[in-house]
Amino acid sequence: MLTDVDLPAPGLLWTRWATLSATCAATGQAGPWTIDGRGAEFAEGERNWARFALLDGRRAVVYGHHEHSATTRADPPVDLLTGAPDWLPWDALSPLAEGDRLGFVIWHENGRWSRVRYPGRLADGMTGMLAPLLTAEHILAALGRLGARPAAEELIAAAIRGAVTADHIAALITGPDADIASAVTVATRGGLVPGSAAPRIEPGRRPPMRRVRRLSKGEHDRLVWAAMQDSPELTRPAPPASEELDTLISWLRERSPHGDGRCTLLAYADSTSFSSQPGGFPPGDRPGEERYAAFRRLTELVRALRHTESDPRYGRWLFLRMEISATGVQVERRYDSWPPWWHDDGVSGPWRTNLQEEMTSRGPAWRPSWVTLLDPETAYRPTS
Repeated sequence: MLTDVDLPAPGLLWTRWATLSATCAATGQAGPWTIDGRGAEFAEGERNWARFALLDGRRAVVYGHHEHSATTRADPPVDLLTGAPDWLPWDALSPLAEGDRLGFVIWHENGRWSRVRYPGRLADGMTGMLAPLLTAEHILAALGRLGARPAAEELIAAAIRGAVTADHIAALITGPDADIASAVTVATRGGLVPGSAAPRIEPGRRPPMRRVRRLSKGEHDRLVWAAMQDSPELTRPAPPASEELDTLISWLRERSPHGDGRCTLLAYADSTSFSSQPGGFPPGDRPGEERYAAFRRLTELVRALRHTESDPRYGRWLFLRMEISATGVQVERRYDSWPPWWHDDGVSGPWRTNLQEEMTSRGPAWRPSWVTLLDPETAYRPTS
């Protein structure tokens, strides 16, 4: 389903965007507002950007991404191109959508701005980025930060008429460093100068097929985690005794929370991440000890044990459970499955990229069946 969006008419939106671009050039800035041969752009860092393109007198498109675009993290996912018209610049939009780098797409046709309707109250970040363009007062406030307000009013009025001259820009941006010539060049490129015209793009063509995300990143994670919880453990030889195991046992026994030798360790580890959960008798801190010192030492000890017990064929375990008493030790290792004693909150769990690295390092015979779900293509489906 589609919904209307309250934006200025394309011509007015373009005039304001081009005017800001010209003033940026006058001040010697490289952005964030610019004009090129295919339209207008806003760029602020790698994750905050927007493009605006005109096609003809009645069609236009604005698209982009903001670092807080909830639409790229929606769970379940949102396809921003469902129901979009055929004439959009699909060659640009499709790769962005597939890569989760498209936060909004808004098009103008038949006198209205439209977009896909978002579920709930998702924010796409567009309004915050393009705020200086959305009202007459906002654009005057933005220009007024560069010079006197009367000069800003004269400049925007001339821009609306397509009658901007060097004098209009020089009246707003004064000083010896003002680059009026560059500003006029940009204003000409944007169609604000007499005899000039704004750039237009040709209508696009909808691809016959495209990849559409069917699972959000969270849904994909939960699919893998559920399969891990249902997976059996493959039978492996027990790792041999080692100095690293003895060192970890001694450290846990010394950290017995009640001083009676009882201590429980529940841990997850892969090549780059480590986490632990409290068991019945989690390791205790010592008085006066630096914050996180015990956790850092525990991480070192578990990683050392995992490295020692690794095997090029069988792989490395992912989960470790140790129950320590004054006289005994129980150790459980999980290579292929999510154990019932490791709490699943549905949000945090092993990263799929890390799991893929772990599984790739094993011999094929020692990879559990859920490995196929790690393929990124699992989250997508083709659609016509």
